[in-house]
Parts: sequence; C-alpha cells; structure tokens
Amino acid sequence: MKLEILELGDRKARFILSEVTPAFANALRRAMLADIPKMAIDYVDIYDNTSVIFDEMLAHRMGLIPIKTNLDMYQLMDECECKGAGCALCQATFTLSAEGPCMVHSRDLKSSDPETVPADDNVPIIELKASQKLVLTAVARLGYGKEHAKFQTTNSPGYKYVPIIEVTDKCDACKQCVDVCPRGVFAMEKNKVVVADPYNCSMCELCLEACDINAIKLSSDNSAFIYNIETDGSYSAQEIIIRAANSLKTKAAALAEVLESM
Repeated sequence: MKLEILELGDRKARFILSEVTPAFANALRRAMLADIPKMAIDYVDIYDNTSVIFDEMLAHRMGLIPIKTNLDMYQLMDECECKGAGCALCQATFTLSAEGPCMVHSRDLKSSDPETVPADDNVPIIELKASQKLVLTAVARLGYGKEHAKFQTTNSPGYKYVPIIEVTDKCDACKQCVDVCPRGVFAMEKNKVVVADPYNCSMCELCLEACDINAIKLSSDNSAFIYNIETDGSYSAQEIIIRAANSLKTKAAALAEVLESM
C-alpha cells in the first residue's frame, strides 16, 4: 500500500492510494462517513419561538450545524459513567436568545465548552422579524454517521481510478484533444501534445472522439485510487483520514481475534 498526497488543507484533501483492492478503497470511504464519532446537536428545548418556522424544523436545522469535536474530552453516552443520563463528560450545552429584527447565525449559540463550538460562525439559523423572539437550549452529543447524517464528518468523500493516458508517436499535434478537454488534461509543449494533468482526467473520452488517428490511449489503474475529501469543519482533513484508517485497523484486528478463536 502506498499513499501520495496531492493536496492537504485544513478542510480539503486529495491523495492517491495505490496497491489496494477496490473493496479496501470503498471500505476506507465508508469509514470516513460512518465510523468516526462527531458532536452534533441532538436535543433542543424551545422556550419561546414566535418566528414563522415550526419548532421541529428549527431543531432539525440546528442539528445539521457542524460542531468542532475533540474526542479527548467527550465519550459516547452509552459508554459514559452516567449511563446515558447526560453529563459534562458526554454532552455539551448550547443556549440561544435572540429578538428581531435580525438574522440569527451559528455564532449566536453560546456553548458550555469554549472548545466545542460551531465550526463556522456564519451558518444562518433563522431570520427574526420585528418583535419575534427565539429562546432555546440545545444539547450536543457524540454519534456516528451510520446513525444519522448529522454525525457524518465529511461531505460525500469520493474516489476514482487513477487514469493512465498515453499520447503515442502517431500524434500529429493537431491540438484537437487540447481544445476539447474540459479539464485541461492536455497541453502543447514545443509543438507536441503532452499530458499536463493526468489526475484531473474524468475519463469522459472526449479526447478519444476528437482524435481521428487514434493517437491517444486511455485506461485506468484498478489498484490505485484518487480520493477527494471535504470536511464539514468538525475535524481536519488529516485527522479524518487517520481516524478512518485506524477504524479499519481496529475492525480487522477484532475479526482476526474471532477467527482465531473458532
């Protein structure tokens, strides 16, 4: 197994994972979505709501606000010493009090933990008109993406096979493939067509249709995959990749123990 980082930012990552099977590639993608615990608002007590939005819709909207998560500070409720009753070790409390006219944003949520706050300050929650009020208390807890979409840490991570593109000696530098490619995969260099950015290829095959002399060969490496990951801000992209890999490692070890005991 080999890993090559193409791009690594706080919320975005692009990398190549090679010498693995398609099953493993998909398992890693699913682990990023479902196997990393994340904080999200799960319970809302609404004391006053004179806005035009129903309480249920407002609570659902708040549950989808990404919240920064520190697993060193919180435990899953079913693993906590309080046995799910709710305490400072397994949940964080948010309060909100606003009166219109104003736009209520995620930054208006006041957290009981200064480190467990919305990942973005400018997420709109509701617009209050004159004399409208909103007063509530919300409780956030850890959960898994397989339980509910609000606990997913990434926005639909995707992967594709690594494309293999070859411009043969038959090429007459007509430049048709350069002009037709929507992703800038090809470029002209010293009156010669070259592959400038093979990893950006979407395998649309427009270049094959444009080349009348079949000078381009297009295939894919079925053991190498290009991943594109974008987080919601609850974790960094690097942390999500590491935690997903550790989750697969833990599951593999548990499976090995079961098989050995049979």
